[in-house]
Amino acid sequence: MKPTVFIHTNHKQMLGALVSRFSLKKNAHNPDAFDVKFIEVRDFPCMAEHEGKRYRRDGEMRPWVNEDLQSFTPLRFAPPQLMGYQGRAVVMDPDIFALADVQELLDRDMDGKAIMCRPKSGRKGRKGAWASSVMLLDCAKLRHWQFEENFEEMFEPDVRRDYMDWVSLKLEDPATIGVLENEWNDFDNLTADTKLLHNTKRKTQPWKTGLRIDYRPADTFQLFPPRHWLRRARRALFGDYKFAGTYAQHPDPAQEAFFFGLVKECLDAGEISEAQLQDEISAGHLREDAFDLVHAARAA
Repeated sequence: MKPTVFIHTNHKQMLGALVSRFSLKKNAHNPDAFDVKFIEVRDFPCMAEHEGKRYRRDGEMRPWVNEDLQSFTPLRFAPPQLMGYQGRAVVMDPDIFALADVQELLDRDMDGKAIMCRPKSGRKGRKGAWASSVMLLDCAKLRHWQFEENFEEMFEPDVRRDYMDWVSLKLEDPATIGVLENEWNDFDNLTADTKLLHNTKRKTQPWKTGLRIDYRPADTFQLFPPRHWLRRARRALFGDYKFAGTYAQHPDPAQEAFFFGLVKECLDAGEISEAQLQDEISAGHLREDAFDLVHAARAA
């Protein structure tokens, strides 16, 4: 089996996944040396079966919602099983775009580690959380990753598999994790050194500007700032997304231009069609002025 890059996604982020796949192949010196495959929420019945059931996250039980913007995140742990626990794989979010050859990552000396990724930034990083949004995996060393079984465990209070501990890799032996340079998962930071650009701040994803927010902001259990308590009150009264506001413009115009430049290239190469873009706009997954930004990219 070829080394494979897995992009995990759902229908709300499929446009990002398509553009991401294009960027990976575009920047590869030998595009045929690796496969790029999508892992989609709709293909895993266990996720649909748990709709509305309560799972453990940050120590509390909350309902599982497949329509959430990031319902795909548990699928980060499916690639070893999909690879038959053989070979190398990279798994990444659908809002990550290549500026370098991902083969460099697939060929990386892992020094005996099972996983390579970067630490989380900020407070979560200081508490030992890893950014599992881009991982290089030695699949043979990850036979304990049994996706359906592990997913089910989040819904069993006596097992206590907490979602945040799972996606932060706190359930892994630290000795099996190696460190990747930040450039392989660059959080909203586009420089000459960036290899994989991650538009990780959901509120400012460049293709969502002006749309209604359709994700649940993270809570904390601190008394301050009080906005977290206000979020909880709003959700209790009106549901997860009502009055949650709209997506904001990305603070870096270069990242917006970069994304829509890739969309332009996808259109020119026939990787996506104008009809697909219009469908994404109609579904509320793509900003309404997307065609104007594509045309601006063509004129640049």
